[in-house]
Amino acid sequence: MVINMIKKILGYICVVLLFFLAMLVYSNTYITTCKYTVNCEKISQNFDGFKIAQVSDLHSAVFGKDNCRLIKAIEDLEPDIVVLTGDMVNSTDTEFDVFYDFAEQIAKKYPTYFIYGNHELILCDEYRQEIVSTIKTFGVTVLDNQMIQLREGNSSINLYGMWFNLRFYRDITDDTNNEYEFTLEQMQKILGNCDKDEFNLLLTHNPVYFSAYSEWGADLTLAGHLHGGMIRIPFVGGLFSPEKVNFPKYDGGEFTQDDNKMIVSRGIGNGLEGFRFNNCPELDLITLKSLENEK
Repeated sequence: MVINMIKKILGYICVVLLFFLAMLVYSNTYITTCKYTVNCEKISQNFDGFKIAQVSDLHSAVFGKDNCRLIKAIEDLEPDIVVLTGDMVNSTDTEFDVFYDFAEQIAKKYPTYFIYGNHELILCDEYRQEIVSTIKTFGVTVLDNQMIQLREGNSSINLYGMWFNLRFYRDITDDTNNEYEFTLEQMQKILGNCDKDEFNLLLTHNPVYFSAYSEWGADLTLAGHLHGGMIRIPFVGGLFSPEKVNFPKYDGGEFTQDDNKMIVSRGIGNGLEGFRFNNCPELDLITLKSLENEK
C-alpha cells in the first residue's frame, strides 16, 4: 500500500517535471508573431498598409542553420521594412558572425534599419565600430541619434533612431543609478524637436521612458529590452525586469499615452544567462493604416 502510494507520487512528480521541461524548450525555441495595426490621421494613403517587421534583442541567438527559421518567419510577414531595435549581440561577445549573417540575409531582401541597445553600448569602441561598419556594407542603415524620411510616392514619414547614455538604464538596487531620469529636455538635446504635424516613428531600445517619447511627439515608438519579463504569468504579465523591478509596466505589447502608441517587443533571444518560460521568442509586425478618407 505504501509502496504503491510512493509510486503514484513519483509518477505525478515525473509528469510535472516533464511538463515544465517541455514548456521550457518550447518557450525558448518556438518563434511567435504579434501583429498590430496603428491608425493615425497623419499617415497618408501612400502608407496605408505599410508593414514594419520588428526584431529586437536577438542576443546572437540561432534558430536553425544560418537562422533559417527566423529568416523564414520574417519572410512570411512580407514586410516593407525591417527594424532592428537593439541588443542584436551580447556585451560579452568577441565575434559577431551570427548577427552579421542574419543582417546580411535580411538586408538583401528588405530595407533594414538598426539602432544600438545597451549591450552594443557596453562593447568597446573597436567592437562597436566594427559592427557598424560591417552591417553598413550589407546595406543596413544605422540610425545614430538621427532621422531619415521614408518615402512612398509624394508622401513621407519621419523615422528616428535614438540611443542614450547607459546611466538611464536604471537599477533600483543601485542608489546612485536611481538619480537619473530621462526627460523631454534630454530627448530634445539628442534629437532636437520634431514636426508634430507629420507622422513620427521612433526606434529606441528602452521602453521605460514612454512618457518622454510621447511628450516629445513620437506618434509610434518601437522598443524592446525587457524580454517580456522572461517568465510570463497568465493574466498577470512578465515577472522580471533589468531594472530589478518585478512585474514591469512595459513588459511587452501595445501601450497608449494621449494619442501616441508604443509597441514593446518581447524579443527573440535570451541575453546573458537568460531564459524564457511561457514567453516564446517574438517577432512583431506593425501595419500602418491611414485615416485620411475618414476626415
